[in-house]
Amino acid sequence: MSFNPSSTFLFILAGIIILFVICQSLFFLVRAYKRGKTLGMDMAKIRQTIISTAVFTFAPAVSILLGVITLSKFLGLPLPWLRLSVIGAITYELPAATTTANALHVVLSETVTDPKVYTAIAWVMTLGIFPGLIWVPLFIRKIQGGLMKIKDKDSKWGDIMMTALFLGMISAFLGMVFADIRSGLKGWIPIFILLFSALLMGICGLLIKKCNLKWLENYALPISMLGAMVFAVFLTPLIGG
Repeated sequence: MSFNPSSTFLFILAGIIILFVICQSLFFLVRAYKRGKTLGMDMAKIRQTIISTAVFTFAPAVSILLGVITLSKFLGLPLPWLRLSVIGAITYELPAATTTANALHVVLSETVTDPKVYTAIAWVMTLGIFPGLIWVPLFIRKIQGGLMKIKDKDSKWGDIMMTALFLGMISAFLGMVFADIRSGLKGWIPIFILLFSALLMGICGLLIKKCNLKWLENYALPISMLGAMVFAVFLTPLIGG
């Protein structure tokens, strides 16, 4: 019998963990609400903040949902649901899964039914992001202190350093986009999709800045992702054959 990455057992395991995280979030929400009431804060503003925050979480949730759908195609639903609901991001999870599959000479065009491959992908996705849970509480104060010292000495160099760190992180993922550039026009498909997504993001940026559409800030990423996916659906058969 082949391995099923969407088995009921895996759904139960993922559901238990996600339920625990939801309960934890509700626990701190209630505690914070009661604490605000004790301190005499304006409860109307607190309730308004809670409602507005809950509403605006739907926009980023669209991006997360897209990531779950993308990964579930070959990893089933429980693992992507768990990874992207608790800790993780599509910008990391998908490259981690793809890199592992390539190392094992597995094509991710179909659902993974080999338990060894599935386990290897799950370990890479988990261990690769797990150090952040340790480094942040141990070293975040020292890192922030160092950055603040640089900004205090020279604010321009502080901004340049932060921008360089961000671009360094982004460049780590660009390698996958240009990996197959030598395989002809078909290898340019990821680049065309990247440029189209950047174009959509640029248009959203202009609308936010020039037309003062501040609400669009929370929807720019989902719009860019959805637009790029639709563009890929039409472009891939046209170029890839």
